[in-house]
This record gives sequence, C-alpha cells and structure tokens, in this order.
Amino acid sequence: MAAGQEPEVQAPSQSQTEAQHPQQPKSRPTDRSHIFLGLGREPDAAAAKRGESLYQQNCQACHGAKARGGMAPNLVRSVLVLHDDKGEEIGAFLKVGRPQNGMPSFAQLSDAERYDVAEYLHMEIELAANRGLYKHSGEMTSGDAEKGKEFFAANCSNCHSATGDLSAIGKKYPDPTAMLARTAWPSTRGPRKATITTQDGKELTGTLEHYDDFETTLKTSDGNTATWPTDSVKVAIPDKLDGHRALLPKYTDDDLHNLTRYLLTLK
Repeated sequence: MAAGQEPEVQAPSQSQTEAQHPQQPKSRPTDRSHIFLGLGREPDAAAAKRGESLYQQNCQACHGAKARGGMAPNLVRSVLVLHDDKGEEIGAFLKVGRPQNGMPSFAQLSDAERYDVAEYLHMEIELAANRGLYKHSGEMTSGDAEKGKEFFAANCSNCHSATGDLSAIGKKYPDPTAMLARTAWPSTRGPRKATITTQDGKELTGTLEHYDDFETTLKTSDGNTATWPTDSVKVAIPDKLDGHRALLPKYTDDDLHNLTRYLLTLK
C-alpha cells in the first residue's frame, strides 16, 4: 500500500453477517385469530428447537419441564418473557443473571444461543395459547352448549356472569372465531396499574411507565414519576387475566368448542 493511501476496508461476508446477527423470523402474516390472541410475532421454529436443548441443559432443573415452574418461577407467565420480542430482554437478562436471588449468569452462552433460548420460551407461550387457532373456525359447528354451560359454571362463574357482564357477549362476538379467541386469550392492552412498596414500607399506587426485571418506573395520580431497581421494591400488579392464564394449559379442544357454543347463545 502506497504511503498516504487509505487501507481497503472489506465488507463482511454473508456468512460472517449471519453468524453475528441470527436471522430474525418475519412478522406473521395477518391472521385474525392471532390478532385476537395478541400473540404478535411468530416464533422461529428452528431457533426454538435449538433453544429447547439449551433450556434442558441449563434451565430445566430450576424452572421445570417446558418452563412451567419448579423451584424457580414459571417462565411462560414471566412478565419479562411476555414483554420480550426478539430476545433483546431475555438475552440481556441471561447474560447478567441475578446472582443475589439465585439466578446465575449465562454469559458463557453466545448471543445466538441466548436468542435460541428466548425463541424456545416464546414457542411454549405460542403452544399454550394456540388452541384458539383453527382453520375454518368461522364455520365451526362442533360443540355442546349445555356442556359449555356446565364448564362455565365450574370454571368461569367466580369472575363472570351470564346475566351480567357477559349477558350480550354472543351479540358482540357472533363469529365463532372471534368468540373462541376472546375466550382463550382475551388480550387487553392499556396502562397497567400497580402498587409499589418501598424498602421503608411506603406504598405508592399509580400507572407503570416501565417495568422489567431491572428497573421499575411508576407515575402517580399527581403526575410525579419515580424509578427504583426492581429488586429493591415490591411490585403488586392486579392481573385480571390470571384465571384465563391458568386455564390455558388445561383446556381440551372439546372444552373450548363447548364453551364457545354456550357463549354464542348469550344474546
């Protein structure tokens, strides 16, 4: 190279680029059931398969089979996992861990491996929720309304009433596709209310501006905001969908068809 000549910079090869940045799955095509379920992006099946092996080697002993919980929390219902999109939150958490709470760092895993673990967890959520995804569900003719009424009485009546909040649900969602999806996973977006208890026992109630495993920000009714390390405060978030989450792994196809048929009669 001649004196004063700028060195030639070679662009990274395609294989180098792919190794550094694992290919992200494309956004799922428009699907009415998935919109109702609020599932968002479809997990990368190949990455999830690789992540399953990594999960079994590194996580299963504490978090249980299929991430449903054991001596450590259920990850399918984890706020961090549910809010993660493409592994950016899960990957960062796995890299650092939370040693003070017994969660080790997995810095020895590569970025790609942590991404694969994240996709495995997203796939478990997908599999838990996708009983509502039926082709031609708008033409569904199966289901026994009387059995659905019995299921409702046994599993839903503590929170809902066929003559109260659900009295006209069949008119609001006359399409079985919409009804089944709203029943299995009634996604409700919007500001989340929470009560923060600080280390000195002070309680503050307001709207969560930000909440993850590292930092929590609360906006109170007077318009003021405050931020704390999440592990330094107690965060209580009322979960109106807790009953629905608990039913997701328990539903059979017949349960959902029967319940859908019953709810369609409430007009």
